[in-house]
Amino acid sequence: MGKDAKKKEPAGKGKGKQAAGGSDEGASKDKGGSKGGKGDKLGTCNFVKARHILCEKQGKINEVYQKLQEGWLDAGDKVPPAEFGKLATQYSECPSAKRGGDLGWFPRGKMAGPFQEVAFSTAIGATSPAFKSTHGYHIVLCEGRRG
Repeated sequence: MGKDAKKKEPAGKGKGKQAAGGSDEGASKDKGGSKGGKGDKLGTCNFVKARHILCEKQGKINEVYQKLQEGWLDAGDKVPPAEFGKLATQYSECPSAKRGGDLGWFPRGKMAGPFQEVAFSTAIGATSPAFKSTHGYHIVLCEGRRG
């Protein structure tokens, strides 16, 4: 019975709530600090929801970033997730391209160094500049944080 309960939690939102509940101090800080800054939450969250575009060649990722700049970023706008997803489907060389680059929710420690740093430090709704990791060149769109 205990095993069944554990199997159900990762599939739903129970795991995120459980992780947040395990750190009552962090949860209370988020509630108390929600007036002032989302910046406080950047370093304290345990999960992030992100999309990305991965390209092996720097020239290709620069081409994608230029499209993002011309379409939204130069005007100071945020890139809509659906539009980011279209570019991911078209340009990304990652299997997640089939899902518009959607990586879903993932915890700290799951992704490799530079990718994790960028994903957890990019503001919600913002798009990162292109950066290099061991897998190639990426652009990340942060869609949410929790825990």
